[in-house]
Amino acid sequence: MGGFDATQTRHFLADTYLSFVFWTVLTSLGLCIWYFPLWHMGISGYEVVLLADVAPVVLGVPLVRRVLRRHRAVAAVLGLAGIAAYAIPSPTHRLLAVGAGSAGVMIALGSALYTDRVPATGRLERDIQAWEAGLLVSIAVRMLFQTNNPAWATMNATNGGWNKTALALAMLAVLDVATRRSDAMAELHEAKKHDLSPRVGEEPEPRRAAWLPTALGFGALLFALHSMYSDSAIIGRWSWDGYPNTGPAPVPWGGLVITALAAGFSGGHRADLATGMMWWAVASIGAALITLVSGWPGFAGGLVLAVYLGTVTRSILRAVAQCPPGRTLFVGTLWYNILVLGHVWVVAYEFVPGGPLLRERTWVIMAATMLSLYAGVRAARPALVSRIISARDGPEYSAAARTHRRRARIVLWAAVAAGWLAMGARLPAATRVPAPFKPEQRLITSAIWTVHFDLDNDMWLAENRIIAAVRDLQVDVMGFLESDTERIIMGGRDWTQRVAEELNYYVDYGPSPRKHTWGCAMISKFPIKNSTHHLLPSPVGELACAIHATLDVHGRDVDVIVSHNGQEENPLDRKLQTTELARIMRESQNPFIFTGYVVTKPHARNYKLLFDGGHIHDIDPTDSDRWCQYIGYRGVKRVGYARISRGTITDTEIQVGKFVVPAPDENIDAWAPSYNRVPESHYAPEYHFPTVFRGRGVRGHFYHVFKEPRYFE
Repeated sequence: MGGFDATQTRHFLADTYLSFVFWTVLTSLGLCIWYFPLWHMGISGYEVVLLADVAPVVLGVPLVRRVLRRHRAVAAVLGLAGIAAYAIPSPTHRLLAVGAGSAGVMIALGSALYTDRVPATGRLERDIQAWEAGLLVSIAVRMLFQTNNPAWATMNATNGGWNKTALALAMLAVLDVATRRSDAMAELHEAKKHDLSPRVGEEPEPRRAAWLPTALGFGALLFALHSMYSDSAIIGRWSWDGYPNTGPAPVPWGGLVITALAAGFSGGHRADLATGMMWWAVASIGAALITLVSGWPGFAGGLVLAVYLGTVTRSILRAVAQCPPGRTLFVGTLWYNILVLGHVWVVAYEFVPGGPLLRERTWVIMAATMLSLYAGVRAARPALVSRIISARDGPEYSAAARTHRRRARIVLWAAVAAGWLAMGARLPAATRVPAPFKPEQRLITSAIWTVHFDLDNDMWLAENRIIAAVRDLQVDVMGFLESDTERIIMGGRDWTQRVAEELNYYVDYGPSPRKHTWGCAMISKFPIKNSTHHLLPSPVGELACAIHATLDVHGRDVDVIVSHNGQEENPLDRKLQTTELARIMRESQNPFIFTGYVVTKPHARNYKLLFDGGHIHDIDPTDSDRWCQYIGYRGVKRVGYARISRGTITDTEIQVGKFVVPAPDENIDAWAPSYNRVPESHYAPEYHFPTVFRGRGVRGHFYHVFKEPRYFE
């Protein structure tokens, strides 16, 4: 039993892949749900699908447990619905399929823990280690695919999905489960033959973990792993700050995240240390750092928390296996869902009932998570110390246990190695020095686009088409609004990495997710000398954000603002936010380009607050068909202005402006802009907007409103 066992290795790899399916379906469920409130601008009713996670409550029924014990593949097959959902065009039906898949993978996990709870067989340890390995495989895959999971139901053949491959592998894994010996009691009888079970009178009856704190610990563990560690970039973006001291870049430092998790998982067999109060206290300090501190200190705190979560995973899941499965998993998954909702409420407070209670209070969610974890590990500790297996384990079982632990560690660290290889493969693209498009003409092309969290009108991820549009526009600087996707409901991903790597841009992710905004990001062909992330005054509604950056544009400092003001329903917020933006621009001594979401009619009060108060010019004061997005400038010479339709990516158009930046020794303070329009032929071809968007355009993007770009003297 101590040597290599091909059959057991195959079983473990199949279970690891089904764990990958678990994490794939779990992380895609929130993303699919998010599509509906996003388009309803509030609660849509489809959020109820989140409760698919509580499906393990059926394990409270003895008949269900018996069926699943004898036919383990049943729940696994249901879980495949979450992978096969990509083939369903309708967003509603696709969501329901992912919900069914979520129910399936949760039932499969709960059934495995309960069925394999008999310690003498060693199967429980194998189940837990496969679940851990599946998480690391999922992270490694996402590191390779630039934070996307190619098996998500929001992916397909046109946007980078590998859904058919993922589904085929999942079916092979389910086939392995369906054909293997499924009765754990048979293995217990085998263990008894080798005298590995306790003898009557030699071992005290082990204490069972208290089910309620164990359930809370399980829910908190699932939430913490999902919200912060299901992708290598999440805690890096949580600790992100403005240039030049941004903190760790996702590439390559995301490799430290998967390494920290693997280190924790590798030490999970030391339950006596993992469940100790001192280790929890250290982890709590790490949690406080990642919640409250930017830069490397916050990131380091996140790494400490990752190691802690890894070490306690095995203890908590062991304790869950000892508790009544129906009520334990029901309460655990319900608590997980409550934490998920709280994680959403802190930013979506304006659109949800009771929102002000959690407004901008991520620390409350983190505190609840850490306290629940403490309750879970302390409940698990007595039961784990009182081991069922005798201290006089037979040599054959010990050899088998060591062999399996070694096998699991090989898979764990192979996933880590794969993650680092992905980082190494991506590093050259992530560290290339960008170059502007028209340096000889000293041209800067700047644009603004509200991208609706990279989720298109039909519930597919849209970065392929965003990349294509940006490439065709040849923009030097672009602001993206509604861009923060590092939350459970957005998939916990960072689509700006792919845009920056494939198109060779510097990127500022903007205010981190712990700053409670919907996000504003900026990409630039010019070096970002400095950037400040502003949380604009928002006493009533959603928290508005802005990036104020100083760029080295053809040897001259030029300031840029990318901003997203609040909603029409909150006039006080919009007034205060616009006033603050005007102050920032007015106090800057550099040439300035403003690209932002203002929510005002042209020449209305807030318009005048922005342009007059900020001492900037409107790119086209005669354009009366605007409401949200505006472009302004000062100290640069405007060449032209264009509006490009949104296609099916979002609900908001692209606005683009072209400007000439004066030489460093040229003073144009006395220069006044002309609003006399001129034909395109007035300028050399290097100054022209792309022809690809003329007429019917490309991929649904075309010049609209004016039907063509406007050029000015």
